[in-house]
Amino acid sequence: MNERVIELTEINPNDFFGAQNSTISLLKTYFPKIKIVARGNKLKIYGDPENLDEFEKRLDRLVKYFNKYNKLDENSIERILTSNGKEEEERKLGDKEDILVHGVSGKLIKPQTANQRKIVNLMSKNDLLFAVGPAGTGKTYTAVALAVKALKEKDVRRIILTRPAVESGENLGFLPGDLKEKLDPYMQPLYDALRDMIPSEKLQAYIENGTIQIAPLAFMRGRTLDNAFVILDEAQNTTHAQMKMFLTRMGKHAKFVITGDPGQIDLPRKQVSGLKESLLALKSIDGIAQVYLDDKDVVRHRLVKKIIKAYKSIETE
Repeated sequence: MNERVIELTEINPNDFFGAQNSTISLLKTYFPKIKIVARGNKLKIYGDPENLDEFEKRLDRLVKYFNKYNKLDENSIERILTSNGKEEEERKLGDKEDILVHGVSGKLIKPQTANQRKIVNLMSKNDLLFAVGPAGTGKTYTAVALAVKALKEKDVRRIILTRPAVESGENLGFLPGDLKEKLDPYMQPLYDALRDMIPSEKLQAYIENGTIQIAPLAFMRGRTLDNAFVILDEAQNTTHAQMKMFLTRMGKHAKFVITGDPGQIDLPRKQVSGLKESLLALKSIDGIAQVYLDDKDVVRHRLVKKIIKAYKSIETE
């Protein structure tokens, strides 16, 4: 009898194996000729080589399904274990094309408005995209969903999320706490989006091993960002020098999304926004796209849309 050890990486074995090892129980039902022993994140399997090969193939499908949908139920396990593989591919092709990510607890994350769909479509054809519009229009959320999708599909090796900590002029030294504690308040919207899309333990692992990096814009200086999906959030608060620095970090096989709201600039009164400059300077360059969102794209509370309209009427008087 042959023995093999299979290590499950980047997934929580408790979630994958299910309550009282329900997944293992089903596997034993479908592979009665194989002895299966679960220890932590490792499976020891014993049996004939042909049976072990088939078991590993089916287990790999289960792991891929779990990684994509962040859940695994009895019906899914049964379908995957009994299908010939072709049925699974056909089912995937039948999935709605606009779904970007299957988030935590199976939440479907997809563009909600025409301009959000435009972001998705243009990002597939361009390496750099500006998504500009007021608060609540889903600019950052859509960009993060595209980044997570690219990571899951192995189109990129890492996600880098950054924003200018303009409220303190990016001089964080006077703030209390360690570096992470100083930065977290500025990065919270990015964490919130990621928590919707990636289970907490997996997200923590990604952050610890550098697969996902969240840092203020000042930390980008001197770097070359390749094989990465990079998002610059709150770009209206960049200076000319910061925006130029960021744009020239772009490395090979990189995707850049820049989001911002020109109506919420927190820079000193005489300071020109790097976002406004770049929108004008780069508008005719092939490979760079621009999407302008408005109050019709607001996906927060219904009052947010009315608030934006009210302020717009005041500001244009």
